[in-house]
Amino acid sequence: MSPLPTTIPALIRTRVRAAVRRPARLTPEEAESRTLLLRLCSLLLQYPDAELAACRAVLTASIETLPPSPAAEHLADFTTWFADQEPEALERHYVEMFDLRRKSSLYLTYYLHGDTRRRGMALLTLNQRYKAAGWDIDGGELPDHLPVVLEFAALAGPGGGEAPLRQHRRGLELIHHALADADSPYRHVLAALLTLLPPPTEADRAAVAQLVAEGPPNEEVGLDPYGTYGEGEFAPPSTFVPPMAAPPTRVPATNPTTSRMEGTR
Repeated sequence: MSPLPTTIPALIRTRVRAAVRRPARLTPEEAESRTLLLRLCSLLLQYPDAELAACRAVLTASIETLPPSPAAEHLADFTTWFADQEPEALERHYVEMFDLRRKSSLYLTYYLHGDTRRRGMALLTLNQRYKAAGWDIDGGELPDHLPVVLEFAALAGPGGGEAPLRQHRRGLELIHHALADADSPYRHVLAALLTLLPPPTEADRAAVAQLVAEGPPNEEVGLDPYGTYGEGEFAPPSTFVPPMAAPPTRVPATNPTTSRMEGTR
């Protein structure tokens, strides 16, 4: 977005900026489609365990029913690959992309705050947002794990529900960049998600370029009250070790449109 003239009163400039970045009012059909897109992205970015692998045909069929859109096309490209892989190969690829690579971790506050004290506060703030909306993740995952953030967005709607995605847009861009560099099919899922967000600003692009070059900020501290990395150890400088996940929390579902949150592992 181009800078607004300084002659425009500050209040008007603020409201114009907010209107530009706020999702447009959706029809009921568009809202339903958007909710399904977000929920599908959440499911496809979870660890591909036996249960998720068994649902691949259902996921593919659900994507085929979506109205034509860039997001639907990206998800269709992903499921073409996803449906054709052996379960063990899917698991190996997921671990390589999201557990072993520092710049494609799915923990969003890491990209904004790195291993600093501010990250712990960001996690608390995000968890409080969920609770204020009447949603409790029951400790199954950290609140900044992308599948969790996507499920909240699907449940709470384009306004406040998608606010964490907009806040962490730069981290999402970095994840997409890293997956594209690795030629991972998961890049299609991130590309689908990014089409649902406001276009990046020049400041966003500059910040992502800096993240690519330098990585997130670093500081040898823990993330209390969310714990440290491993057995009481802090993450060493310039490295990223994904936080230890709690046992998976599962809610039975019959199709992707039913709310279902499960841990990645």
